[in-house]
Amino acid sequence: MIQAVLFDLDGTLADTALDLGGALNTLLARHGLPEKSMDEIRNQASHGAAGLLKLGAGITPEHPDYTAWRTEYLDEYDSRYAQDTGLFDGVNELIAELNQRGIKWGIITNKPMRFTDKLIPKLGFIIPPAVVVSGDTCGEPKPSVKPMLYACGQIHADPQHTLYVGDAERDIQAGRNAGMTTVLAEWGYISDEDDTDSWQADFHIRTPLDLLECLDKIQS
Repeated sequence: MIQAVLFDLDGTLADTALDLGGALNTLLARHGLPEKSMDEIRNQASHGAAGLLKLGAGITPEHPDYTAWRTEYLDEYDSRYAQDTGLFDGVNELIAELNQRGIKWGIITNKPMRFTDKLIPKLGFIIPPAVVVSGDTCGEPKPSVKPMLYACGQIHADPQHTLYVGDAERDIQAGRNAGMTTVLAEWGYISDEDDTDSWQADFHIRTPLDLLECLDKIQS
């Protein structure tokens, strides 16, 4: 019996790339650097500020100016975090069906609490999440299992009876290592270089509503 379904946020429940990318391109223009296309941005969006700064400016966490760039980028994103962001098609229908089946749902994201707490109420979820775990909630973000186990503890769900749905390798790693059934959201921010078969997710789905078929298979 599945007790809960937990989701990644960016690229899984919400299409945040336009705002993440808009902030990046504003920053790049300010520094006299060429803007990046939305296709390029979508390929890196799941890697957060680190991935986007590497894409746009070649700045990695080892760079002496990385902290300053990251701060400037996050401040820019803060000014537009919900401007063009919305739920993917089918998300609210899926959540309504989970509720109908008595299955709790929640969010585990690496997005900082600074943004998660403001963004989630603006997304228009038909039923609010039972738990929200941000990247800085537990001191260790995914692929650590700490956020996964913390979320289950908060909603009294057994990880063995929980699904985790995400679009990045770290999502699948964290879910699998926590003992959850893992589901890859193929509509998410996956680059051409990603070898998704090697991630060893239990299920691959092409749309949010495809998750219902996974649940039916597990519970049949």
